[in-house]
Amino acid sequence: MRLVCWMIMAVLVLTGVPAMAQVTVIYAGSVIRDADSEPIGPATITISDGRILSIAQGHQTPTGEARVIDLADKTVLPGLIDLHVHLTGDPGGDFWKEAVEPDEWGVVVGAKNARVTALSGFTTVREAGSGPETAFALRRGTAEGLIPGPRIIAAGVPLAIIGGHGDVSGFRPEVNEVLDTGFTCTGAVECAAKVRLASQNGSDVIKITATGGVLSQQGRGLGAHFTSAEMQAIAETAHSLGLKVMAHAHGARGIEAASRAGIDTIEHGTYLDEAAARAMRENGTVLVPTLLAFQGVSERLGQGVYTPVVEAKIRAVSETAKVFMGKALEWGVPIAFGTDAGVFEHGRNAGEFALMRAQGMSDRQALASATTMAARVLGMEDEIGRLAPGYSADIIAVDGNPLEDVTVLENVDFVMVRGRVIE
Repeated sequence: MRLVCWMIMAVLVLTGVPAMAQVTVIYAGSVIRDADSEPIGPATITISDGRILSIAQGHQTPTGEARVIDLADKTVLPGLIDLHVHLTGDPGGDFWKEAVEPDEWGVVVGAKNARVTALSGFTTVREAGSGPETAFALRRGTAEGLIPGPRIIAAGVPLAIIGGHGDVSGFRPEVNEVLDTGFTCTGAVECAAKVRLASQNGSDVIKITATGGVLSQQGRGLGAHFTSAEMQAIAETAHSLGLKVMAHAHGARGIEAASRAGIDTIEHGTYLDEAAARAMRENGTVLVPTLLAFQGVSERLGQGVYTPVVEAKIRAVSETAKVFMGKALEWGVPIAFGTDAGVFEHGRNAGEFALMRAQGMSDRQALASATTMAARVLGMEDEIGRLAPGYSADIIAVDGNPLEDVTVLENVDFVMVRGRVIE
């Protein structure tokens, strides 16, 4: 009998007739189709070939052979999206490892973190900076089902100014030069060329470091790092190639300049002021606040993890990090979900929701920030971020109703990515 089945499959392949895809049926206690909708249920979700075929009220008996998943006591909702992670790294202040660990090790670490991230309910992530090939290898591995993990939108190596955040620093000059990955740029022409190089190498999104940062070894430079002409060249070139641009930015003038240049998202945004918020609103620039990153690095203060320079910067930014997103919300800045996982332990991503709520977001707004809003930022609103026929089967299940208490998302009981259950 098994031989006959293999022969039939071989004939189908040779004749070009597709084999029948396995059908999966989920019995849900209730279903949140998107953050703007009220739960429905009980309901039956039918899935085939990685996509949702239908969502029907009641628990329907499958008409043919199907795998049945019983989540009748759970709330089922779209998989979550984290717009700022670093899968290929784990937390720590040992920057010197860049000089002793091969890039291949990042893939090993990333495979571990991809699974942990998916199991925590995040079915799509935007990888916000990695070694030259590591995130791209992970992206392929999760897409082909070889590595359990989320869908990965990968930036690759960030673009930086020479000597700025994102450039190699902290070593002897000759070591800095050896470790340089070739993505620093000076002047609009060179910066446009580096965007094209990133696109050629496989970047899904362009990441730039528009201001100084907290964890780099320089103790200064929160102003705009790139000139307005450089950032405009980066944005225009990226957009011409169908790519969006995400900008690491803490200082207000760097945020304002990046927004006016056409950058799509501001990552962190710590010292945002009203003028910078106005520029973001006027240009449709989205804030990705990464609140959990600030909490995560603060937890390691005084333990010898970070250099004195970095510790001083963490202490300087810690209080502002507790209020800036609330101000952005009041000023009407669009906000989407991102955590900077990697500077704290992967798998804690959903802890961001409580911090967003503490700064004034409603539970519904917080859920939307990690589903429909984040999908829109990625330009994937017709693919992910909601449960509907034709959408990717990116599905999670929890106890309780996250529209009433978004922190229930810290305990996810079931995860499916592209129709594959993550065990």
